[in-house]
Amino acid sequence: MSTNWRELFPTKLTFVIFLLYMSLFIGQGIFVTASQESNNSYGYNTVTVVLLTEVFKLIVSTCLYCRDHSLRSLVRDVHKDRNVLALYMVPAFLYCLYNNLAFVNLATFDPTTYYLLLQLRVVVTGILFQIIFKKYLSQRQWISLILLTLGCMMKQIDFGSFYSDANDDSESAAIQQQHSLNRTAINKAEVHGKNMSGFDFSLSAVFILAQTICSCLAGVYNEYLLKDKGADVNIFVQNVFMYLDSIVCNAAILLLRGELLDAFSPQNLGSIMRFSVLIIIVNNAAIGIVTSFFLKYMNSILKTFASALELLFTAVLCYFLFSIPIYMNTALAIAVVSYAIYLYTQSPVVNLGKVRPLANLSDASAKSTDKRKLLDEEAAESDLDMV
Repeated sequence: MSTNWRELFPTKLTFVIFLLYMSLFIGQGIFVTASQESNNSYGYNTVTVVLLTEVFKLIVSTCLYCRDHSLRSLVRDVHKDRNVLALYMVPAFLYCLYNNLAFVNLATFDPTTYYLLLQLRVVVTGILFQIIFKKYLSQRQWISLILLTLGCMMKQIDFGSFYSDANDDSESAAIQQQHSLNRTAINKAEVHGKNMSGFDFSLSAVFILAQTICSCLAGVYNEYLLKDKGADVNIFVQNVFMYLDSIVCNAAILLLRGELLDAFSPQNLGSIMRFSVLIIIVNNAAIGIVTSFFLKYMNSILKTFASALELLFTAVLCYFLFSIPIYMNTALAIAVVSYAIYLYTQSPVVNLGKVRPLANLSDASAKSTDKRKLLDEEAAESDLDMV
């Protein structure tokens, strides 16, 4: 069966969005890792960085909206759709946890291991997708999702131990090999103090699981708001809703930690005003805006595969930038994940909801009256397809 590119990417712009999303997320892991101190800690307040990122997103989304509308119109739209603003508090809170946990987990795991472990969200996303959108995945789609999960689990396998067990010729040789394996395991598990072996049933495992769950729930629920409850709301207004709520959530975290005022002291702001940190803010802001387009005009299932595809590029870049080695288990995991992606492209999920395909950026900022007309047409076509 041939790859259904038209179903994967309805327009050229959706393909550009896919590439942008993937590139920006690769940059996230690399930029955050590059900003760390020698002991893998951060010389700046990470919650403040997340908060400033949300403020920057809000400013950019407001400017994009005001290209075709007035600021007064934005205030009017926010007031008119304030019920949608309230609904966005759920994904905003989940993304707030996700973004802050990203800094915590990238201080523990190398970028390649980090992205591999995050792929455990794939099956959970598939289940949530079916429940919320009532679109049941085909057998081929489920096989690709399960293969993707198995590929991530292969990161846990230590092939060196299997090799040593198969070549045990004497007790002394076994002891010598065991010492060698122990040294290798230490080197593999901690390159530059990073965990490269995956889950170790510690607090780091709890954090990566929490981030995975937040990613699943936030992604699918955000797609639901973009395509259903808020489908007739301008996408930049929806972004304003998300970022206003996110600012409140991150400010609440700083308040609970007793750092709200100190976070904006000249000393703390000075530690943030460095290129290595500012690039994180700009990159993460771009991720947020591109993700909204991704979920509105594609779907959360394809988003998980885009995230998996980042693994290959992240592993190669980290090898050259940070001298983080690529072991056999990582290479095999990437190979299985890549095959799962290929399998998925043969039978992709299509879920436009009440939204028409995006041909150009002007469609995204169309007036609500025009969009409602287009939505009615799309809904009529969807009803005919289901008959």
